[in-house]
Amino acid sequence: MPPAGLALLPLNTVLFPGGPLPLRIFEARYLDMVRRCLREHSAFGVVLILAGAEAGAVSAVADTGTSARLVDFDTLPDGLLGITCLGERRFRVRRRWQQSDGLNLAEVDYLPEDAPSALPAALAHLGELLREVLPRLGGAYAHVDSHYEDAGWVGNRWAEILPLTPAEKLELLELDDPLARLAQVAAWSERQPPAAGV
Repeated sequence: MPPAGLALLPLNTVLFPGGPLPLRIFEARYLDMVRRCLREHSAFGVVLILAGAEAGAVSAVADTGTSARLVDFDTLPDGLLGITCLGERRFRVRRRWQQSDGLNLAEVDYLPEDAPSALPAALAHLGELLREVLPRLGGAYAHVDSHYEDAGWVGNRWAEILPLTPAEKLELLELDDPLARLAQVAAWSERQPPAAGV
């Protein structure tokens, strides 16, 4: 029997540390995973789907992901379970396997957390603009602590809300240097406006 591992939830999105993720859970394997996480106060891993679909079989996922912790749950009007998670730590999958119920598990190496870094003066406007934008997004961002002067935190929030492709978001998640991540976000933000409603 393989050792206990981090349960993986493959999605068509990238979760960043400190970021919110609202989800609707309906597959039995993920309902069981959520129950276990609530019972054991444990996290699960969110990984980007590279090939396949969210429901049913997934044929390929990214090796870099983010652990997520449940912060809220409710029954939605359609009867499905709605949960809100917060991203915690980036990880790299060392090996993965699948349980008989189809739930994917992984042995992971956690990547270094972003060291606190002040926003460079040339990019301070990104923190100021984010301070205006996030309150308008409401919803899941009500669960997010704010650190508008921290380069890693500001870069992660922009990476979430800019209309980037999943591959671009994964590229940002894989960057270990928060200042490099912020600089890349700044470069990409110049080529397109923020997401709708921002």
